Amino acid sequence: MMDLSINEEQLKRTVQRARERDIVIPTFAQMKDPALIPDGVKARLKKVGLWDVDSRNLFRITWKNEPEAQGGGFDGVNTIELPSSLTGVPARIIALVGKWFPTGAHKVGATFGCLVPRLVTGQFDPTYHKAVWPSTGNFCRGGAYDAALLACESIAILPEEMSRERFEWLSKLAGEVIATPGCESNVKEIFDKCWELKETRGDKVFIFNQFEEFGNYLWHYEITGHAMEEVLRQALGPRDSYRGVVLTTGSAGTIGCGDYMKQIYPTGKVAASEALQCPTLLLNGFGGHRIEGIGDKHVPWIHNVKNTDLVMAIDDEACMSIARLFNEPAGRAYLVEQGVPEALVMQLDLLGISSIANTLSAIKFAKWYELGENDVVLTVFTDSMELYVSRLQELRNGAGGYTGGTYTEVDAAADYHRYLLGCATDYVEELGYWDRRRIHNLKYYTWVEQQGKTYEEIQAQWYQPDYWTDFQGQIAEIDALIEQFNGMTGLLKEA
Repeated sequence: MMDLSINEEQLKRTVQRARERDIVIPTFAQMKDPALIPDGVKARLKKVGLWDVDSRNLFRITWKNEPEAQGGGFDGVNTIELPSSLTGVPARIIALVGKWFPTGAHKVGATFGCLVPRLVTGQFDPTYHKAVWPSTGNFCRGGAYDAALLACESIAILPEEMSRERFEWLSKLAGEVIATPGCESNVKEIFDKCWELKETRGDKVFIFNQFEEFGNYLWHYEITGHAMEEVLRQALGPRDSYRGVVLTTGSAGTIGCGDYMKQIYPTGKVAASEALQCPTLLLNGFGGHRIEGIGDKHVPWIHNVKNTDLVMAIDDEACMSIARLFNEPAGRAYLVEQGVPEALVMQLDLLGISSIANTLSAIKFAKWYELGENDVVLTVFTDSMELYVSRLQELRNGAGGYTGGTYTEVDAAADYHRYLLGCATDYVEELGYWDRRRIHNLKYYTWVEQQGKTYEEIQAQWYQPDYWTDFQGQIAEIDALIEQFNGMTGLLKEA
């Protein structure tokens, strides 16, 4: 279970810092149901931009923000249903949309789940500690943002080959930005830098490793899981069936929602997807790839593999080509000609690169199980193309071996038919007991041999039925600690 023990002296300093900086912290319950947010907070947010560094934006860490850049309130879960004219399958594919979180990505939720329990217990002292956010992209963005709202200093760590937008934005918010060698799949280099910081800076750094932090898992289990349940309650007709949730695995935080969905819909599947160029789950493999937002070459500590029914791989070439199809004028015009509703086509920039991978994974899932028009599949658009404008320009310029130049109708036709309608059921494995066990065993080499986890705990993850549910049961306790913290600052009455 998460350590929620109280450090009284550090908690006093943390409360004082929050009081001085006018910081009120939302509960998990309020992130699930914004109707519980105080009216004073809602009134103040009418004057606050979605990305503004304003502490009240902590209350916008929810799937239910109005899709407005400035002054928006709260509504239902932001979703898009993709039509068969785009996907080529009759199944209903519904995606939760992450663009309308602060920073434009849902990772602000995962980082909230990691940092806030440490703050409200006094384990993290913002007057002494620096929060270290090792990441392949959006996690360190979300961490630096949440830390700024919570008056904490940050160090962001990410691979040097990540998009320019990430580095430019982080340079304005994080106190320090460290670029490690490699690309999206070079996760070990990030871990190595964390060990180096521990050795050189001692206890002044507090590492929030998204791949092992159960706050990441818990936020998605509770907030994303409940959002999906709510979407299904509204979307399912009398003859419809929920068939599963399909997600690429980066830190394996988002796929934590699958544990919640399994409890509510036991027959629903959980499918994990990865880049074909680095097929760790599928083939015990390795390599580099361009699907920013998913990290590889290891199985995250917080991935409950026992609940994973299917693994698959997506070619990063498909994702990069579809990024042009969805965002270039010729691509959009061609999609409309093929019968894709124009209103939807104009929203396809809501899909970032890993969101495109999630879409292809959902299509692959629907084809694998031969799903029909009454079958519903869920996925997530983690971020939007707003965070990858430089990547589009690189494609136009012919970077990375691409032809470059003007994107034509012929290009659009080729990409649409090859990568969307032509999405096949290759590189898919349906998991039995020993297949899951094989994947789980891969955790040993990263986490026990390299990162200091114990043999006993890796065995407990597999053999103890209450291992995962014990973590899930701590959410109410965390909310109680948040309420207690807000009471100690005395600011809630004025919120």
